[in-house]
Amino acid sequence: MGKAKRTKRAAQSRFAQMKRMISLSDDRIKPKDRAAPKKKKPEDPYSLKVREVPQVSSALFFQYNTQLGPPYHVIIDTNFINFSIKYKLDIIQSMMDCLYAKSIPYITDCVMGELEKLGRKYKVALKIAKDLRYERLPCMHKGTYADDCIVQRVTQHKCYIVATCDKDLKRRIRKIPGVPIMYIAQHRYTIERMPDAYGAPKT
Repeated sequence: MGKAKRTKRAAQSRFAQMKRMISLSDDRIKPKDRAAPKKKKPEDPYSLKVREVPQVSSALFFQYNTQLGPPYHVIIDTNFINFSIKYKLDIIQSMMDCLYAKSIPYITDCVMGELEKLGRKYKVALKIAKDLRYERLPCMHKGTYADDCIVQRVTQHKCYIVATCDKDLKRRIRKIPGVPIMYIAQHRYTIERMPDAYGAPKT
């Protein structure tokens, strides 16, 4: 008898705990017992509204990037070198033919790291990348993933053109205003999103 009483009391206390846990505005409570919904405070039309807008580079003048101009600074991606070898294109000469001006190719440390990781099959690409005419950009980040490095670099400094054939990297670069993309089409170099102000070739 005592056991039955104890279990009944325990069940009652458990039910009380559950009742305490359920919010008064819960749908399971009957409408007459349910608490009224809280009214939202009306917005003050005269209050200051804080909006976070990303800072636009001072190099951009509407759609034109004023930092772009001869000699052009071109950051080269790993696959751009490989495709240039495949189509038998001299990188510096083809860049000058595309932009009608002197071009300085830049290779980052992570691009060099990627080429070294690819092994002996890509030793020609590595030999081209080690050419003294190509400027080296030191990388301070960990790892050798070039895409993130290039995106971060062109976001900070708007003076570069990105040379790549990678679709994912192109998609990411297109979201950054004022950064042209160089790629290979019909066995020659082509430029995308280059301002007309500098007399760039139209594709």
